[in-house]
Amino acid sequence: MERKEKFSIRDWSEEDRPRERMIKRGPDSLSDSELLAIVLGSGSAKESALELAKRMLNSVDNNLSLLSKMSIQELSSAFHGVGQAKAVSILATFELGKRRRLAEIPDKVQLNSSKKIYELMYPLMADLKHEECWAVYMNSSNRLIDMKKISSGGITETTVDPRIVLKHAIQYMATALVLCHNHPSGNTQPSDADNRLTKRVNEASKMMSICMLDHLVICDGKYFSYADQGLL
Repeated sequence: MERKEKFSIRDWSEEDRPRERMIKRGPDSLSDSELLAIVLGSGSAKESALELAKRMLNSVDNNLSLLSKMSIQELSSAFHGVGQAKAVSILATFELGKRRRLAEIPDKVQLNSSKKIYELMYPLMADLKHEECWAVYMNSSNRLIDMKKISSGGITETTVDPRIVLKHAIQYMATALVLCHNHPSGNTQPSDADNRLTKRVNEASKMMSICMLDHLVICDGKYFSYADQGLL
């Protein structure tokens, strides 16, 4: 049987190589797999970087969000040809993308809807495999003062102390706040514990003349707003 010769990306015509095409035509001209191949840098003895990238994306139904949620250990153990160094590069790329989205948020942005709060917090919370609770602090015009992580917990819950939430509000001299926490399960429906927390923080905020505007349960691509549902 005739053995099929394998070609690496370096054997391709220059026009077909991802790096060279990006230089000539820009990053928009490349597919997700080609961009990932550039991050990988190289493949293995059995496949090129592009073939490896395609295999990785196929394993997550071409969903970059799912790929970004994998850990360094998961990436290196699931894909032959991806060692620790390549896994670190992949996750570093995703993290830079997340931080770039946060950097696009203008100073003193007015957060006057649940959608704007969601868009603010989504980059921080969408890829988490555990629950975190954050507080968003605002002035009397609903303009952003700062964001603060209040707690970080397990897969299904995290413990939040209302006193910590209000302590930061006082430090920032905030007049309004919004709580945000994620559900790694993807279910936006708040739990009984979420309802109790909302009530406790709302009551404590009123005593300090601070307005709790909303509490968002954030998932990947969707959210639940207590304010929008008339629960505040």
